[in-house]
Amino acid sequence: MLLIMSYDDLTHSLGVKSLTKRAAKNLALLQPLQAPRNLTAELVARLTADITSGKLAPGARLPTEQEMIAATGVSRTVIREAVAALRADRLVMTRQGVGAFVADHVRRPFRVDFDEHSPLRDVLNVMELRTGVEIEAAGLAAERASSTHIKKIADRFAAIRSAIDRGENAVDQDFAFHCAIADATGNPQFKLFLEYLGRFIIPRRTVWGSSAPPTNRPHLDLFQREHEQILQAIRAHAVTQARDAMQRHLLNSRHRYEKIAAETGIE
Repeated sequence: MLLIMSYDDLTHSLGVKSLTKRAAKNLALLQPLQAPRNLTAELVARLTADITSGKLAPGARLPTEQEMIAATGVSRTVIREAVAALRADRLVMTRQGVGAFVADHVRRPFRVDFDEHSPLRDVLNVMELRTGVEIEAAGLAAERASSTHIKKIADRFAAIRSAIDRGENAVDQDFAFHCAIADATGNPQFKLFLEYLGRFIIPRRTVWGSSAPPTNRPHLDLFQREHEQILQAIRAHAVTQARDAMQRHLLNSRHRYEKIAAETGIE
């Protein structure tokens, strides 16, 4: 019986040849990693770049775990997580008894990589990206929303108010409100897009942290008035008004966050 712990074991057991030194030297993935915010994400980015640029051609075998560990200085766990992520993105495939190889007909996967530690500018850039999607989502929700959808949006709206009254920044509740609108479009791709981006698309956590300072209560009240305009338009099935209300809300929000960031020195 052959015990296989990784794809290295497969390649060594069957005598698959490793990359030549000349070929390996040109790969971005075989350079030391400098302890970035997320080692796995950084390694995935490097592997993706080598694959989509053609440095690792379709059908080429990935460097072994030991080669990547020696070159990058990361752990075996990081290597395995990175390879698993590439497999999920369909950039690599594994062949039982052989190893991991670059897939045929690869294309660069869509990925927006940021979290609460990302610069505010990155979050605002994503906020700009979602504006067009959410304006259309608001219009479609106004056109298609059932009474059940509208009740869900209204419940999410009320949850924001309750969180604000408790002194919270209401980020999770705000995100749930926007997801409820996306769900009301009847097109699951809208909600999937927002869920992919995650609650970090709402910059309050980056600007204020986990709680809302009392001095920023007027900002939250203003956000909530804009939310109410969106809700009322959707409830009335007023398509144009719903789009306009969402556009005002998102554009005004970006401008407010930019102003707060400038006043507080947040980058």
